[in-house]
Amino acid sequence: MRLYRYVVATAALVLALAVNIRSSAPGDAGQAPAQDAGVPQAASAAPSPDLLAAASRPAPTEEEFQAATEELLYDTCGECHNAFEFAADLDLTSGYTVDSLRTERDLWDLILDKLKSGEMPPADVPRPDALIAKAIDFLEREFERLDALTPPDPGRVVARRLNRAEYTNTIRDLLAIEFRADRSFPTDDSGEGFDNIGEILTVSPVLMEAYVNAAEQIAARALAADPLPKPIEVEYSLRFRNLRRLNPSRVEATHRFDFDADYVLRIGMPGERPADAAPVTLGVWIDGDLVHTTQVETKPSGLVYFNPYSETEIRIPVPAGDHTLRLGFIDDPYVKTLAPEDVYRDKINKWIGSVTVVGPFEQEGVKPSRERILICDPETGRECVDRILSTLARRAYRRPVTDQDVADLRRFVDLAREDGLSAEKGIELALQAMLVSPHFLFRIERDRYPDDPTRSHPITDVELASRLSYFLWSSMPDDELLDLAERGELRRSGVLEAQVKRMLADPRSRALAQNFAGQWLEIRNLDVIRPDPDRFPAWNPELRDAMRTETEMFFDYILRENRPISEFLNARYTFVNDVLADYYGIEGIEGSEFRRVELTTPQRGGVLGQASVLAVSSYPTRTSVVIRGKYVLQNILGSPLPPPPPDVPALDEEALGKSKSIREQMEQHRTNAICASCHSRMDPLGFALENYDAIGRWRDMDGAFAIDASGRLPNGRTFNGPAELRDVLSDMLPEFSRALTEKMLTYALGRGLERYDRRTVAGIVRRLGESDQGLQTLILEIVNSLPFQSRRAEGAPVLQASNTVH
Repeated sequence: MRLYRYVVATAALVLALAVNIRSSAPGDAGQAPAQDAGVPQAASAAPSPDLLAAASRPAPTEEEFQAATEELLYDTCGECHNAFEFAADLDLTSGYTVDSLRTERDLWDLILDKLKSGEMPPADVPRPDALIAKAIDFLEREFERLDALTPPDPGRVVARRLNRAEYTNTIRDLLAIEFRADRSFPTDDSGEGFDNIGEILTVSPVLMEAYVNAAEQIAARALAADPLPKPIEVEYSLRFRNLRRLNPSRVEATHRFDFDADYVLRIGMPGERPADAAPVTLGVWIDGDLVHTTQVETKPSGLVYFNPYSETEIRIPVPAGDHTLRLGFIDDPYVKTLAPEDVYRDKINKWIGSVTVVGPFEQEGVKPSRERILICDPETGRECVDRILSTLARRAYRRPVTDQDVADLRRFVDLAREDGLSAEKGIELALQAMLVSPHFLFRIERDRYPDDPTRSHPITDVELASRLSYFLWSSMPDDELLDLAERGELRRSGVLEAQVKRMLADPRSRALAQNFAGQWLEIRNLDVIRPDPDRFPAWNPELRDAMRTETEMFFDYILRENRPISEFLNARYTFVNDVLADYYGIEGIEGSEFRRVELTTPQRGGVLGQASVLAVSSYPTRTSVVIRGKYVLQNILGSPLPPPPPDVPALDEEALGKSKSIREQMEQHRTNAICASCHSRMDPLGFALENYDAIGRWRDMDGAFAIDASGRLPNGRTFNGPAELRDVLSDMLPEFSRALTEKMLTYALGRGLERYDRRTVAGIVRRLGESDQGLQTLILEIVNSLPFQSRRAEGAPVLQASNTVH
């Protein structure tokens, strides 16, 4: 069919453009480019007083350089890093000059990092603290001066396709329907720890085909013009073993709902409870969200049955797709009083034994997606058709649309009518074309000076609107944001800050918890880890979901309340429901609803006391000191480690917890000097978390051995257990602040950080230290930063960027 071939041809264009999207058009369609200047006019683009002061300082003399570094390099560092021992392939006695601070910046950055972390000099070498402090102060001040003299470079973000989370959210906000891209598209690649990095978001033939299929399905669902088929029944039962038992009160099944429609759930409940038993509340969850509750009687009916049994029917709307259906009794203290052998005895307890899904049935009222699309009757003529198409395209393309854009889409309506189809069918086909257009699938920013990579410029307000919405919402700009951008008002005094605060208050900002925190803290991996069921029988989908919800709500609370970022490390509160509270040993919590609780024991606190983080940093069968230590260094302190050397001997798994403790075995790795350089940093941090088992439950023993959670960092700081580790990390707040800034800036920009981004990072960290260090403060700093509001053309940057910010 020629309409379908036209859509496929459009899709092929996307694949071609994905290889190399580049445009020299001056600014966005419908909007003139911003002021012709190499540096953005955003408030933060102007040099700060600190930057001006640093740039005005005189360059250090050779004598000042030697006075600050020579004694430390020769007398302390030179013991190992010399021409004979050449530790780490480094000779620090070879007579470096002050010019080397500029010409060999990578080396001096490494030296500074090692001195600041306390990793060097090593523990067995006396620490000349005064000399170290003198060198650190000198190097930091000189690097600040050199950076201030370097022309600003905002970097360059390539054209980015929407990743799966962004596609899902954009379809939701564009058409008011749910489409799970994570269940329809191949997994997105990740880079720099995130899956929204432009350079790795490639387009494969498999993904291209998935886009075409998805466009057809989404457009048909959104218009919902076809009648529903006859309802069918599908039964899930404990007896058939296709219904999963989570606990005595809750069951779960996965079902494919083929249509956006109403469905009836017929819930079979065997058994009964004593006559004085109270009714219970039956809850229905779809993909973890509670969507319906109803009260169920549990008392005997008065009739004599050999097998007491009752049924309850519930009718609920469900979007098309594969969904996890969970049913359970909410706030059910009765079942906790039963012995395990009595839970499924008919005359003692009532439980959920089956659920039959019946449907689809027509939903009442106007479907929200049709209401959003058909803002007038397309059968009334071209004026209405153009109005529908221009409104849809403006939102889908996230920019003003041109007459040509509308004309290209109108062709589908004309072709449909030529083939004897309705105008509404033509709108459906036009929507398919929009959803495979590069203007929808990609976020494209235009270079004002495409052939001059030495010049940077502000992105347009329309481009800034998309950067902002995909940063905070992982979705398209809404009408208010896009209206401001099209009028060129987004950068007016106070407007951008007001929009950031409005967007953070919107429920859509939960995407930051799901997509940023989910990757920063790696809790997305909860879906793929498989703890050994024999060793950890408590692990189940309900507990896993509760762990994830705790961390997402914790992040979301710090965000919405603009709490200090230090609370990620040391907060004395968390969020639990009855399942997680029981797991943590927190008393007095009833019900499936999550709520904020104060922590009254030192066992938990901050993200490192949350089971989600502890589970994803473990092996399926046991904890890992190395993985957890590396996790803290990389995600909390921003200090990544090199890959391990080859042929590292494995631990004796059979001996762990029996004849040898894990601490004894880890000592073997530190006998090798090469291994010790990293293990001296990782292992103490990992040992401090050993009181948590592989799924985050507190323990005092590991097999036959008492847990030894003590540690000593290379800088001599000692601690014992997670509570003291929190104190140590709280004292390292500047390092954490920098790490979090780098992570969030990377996520916001969709690219890795380069050397020229150091100035931005340092400025944000400095300003965070001068304020209350609230998380919203960090976000505002990033939004107002030079790289977020500007870009330069393709080509070599002003300052060579072969090395990352680290």
